[in-house]
Amino acid sequence: MIDRSFHHLPYRPCVGIMLVNPSYLVFAGQRIDGPSDAWQMPQGGIDPGETHEGAALRELREETGIPPEAVEILAEARELVAYDLPPELIDSLWGGRFRGQLQSWYLMRFLGNDAMVDIATEEPEFNRWAWLPVSELIGRIVPFKRDAYARVIEEFGDHFPKDAEPARSGPSPV
Repeated sequence: MIDRSFHHLPYRPCVGIMLVNPSYLVFAGQRIDGPSDAWQMPQGGIDPGETHEGAALRELREETGIPPEAVEILAEARELVAYDLPPELIDSLWGGRFRGQLQSWYLMRFLGNDAMVDIATEEPEFNRWAWLPVSELIGRIVPFKRDAYARVIEEFGDHFPKDAEPARSGPSPV
C-alpha cells in the first residue's frame, strides 16, 4: 500500500493580508482558479531574501493593484498560522513540495478608494472582490482554510470596534 501521508512535507512560507476599509469591512476575492465559490484574503509566498512585511506589501499589490502607500499596517500576528491542503491538491500545487502554508499575517487599513482596486493584474488571482463584514468572511472561505482564518480573525479582533458590522460597500459578492 502506498503511503499517502503528506505530514513529512514542509509548509510553504507565506504571508496573508487582512485588509480593512474605514468601515472595518474586510477585502476578499473570489479565486479565479477555484472549482467552486472559493474566496480568500490576499496571500502569497515569501521570496528568498524578502522580509515578511515586504512580501505582504508586494502580494497585496500583485493581487489587488493596491500600492503600499495606500495602506497602513496596523498589526502583525503574534504567531504564524498554518493550514494543510487537502491530500488531492498536494500534488497539483507548488510541485507537490509542500503540505500547506505557514503564514505570517498582517492587518492593514486601506487608505485609498475603491477605484484603486484592480484585480485585473499581470497574473490575476481573483475574478471578483468585495468588502465583507468579518462575520461573513469565514462562510465564504474554502473549507480547508476556515480554521486558519478563524485564528486570524481572533488575533486581530481587538482592532475591530465592537459594533463593526456596518452596511456593505464596494462591489457586491453576488
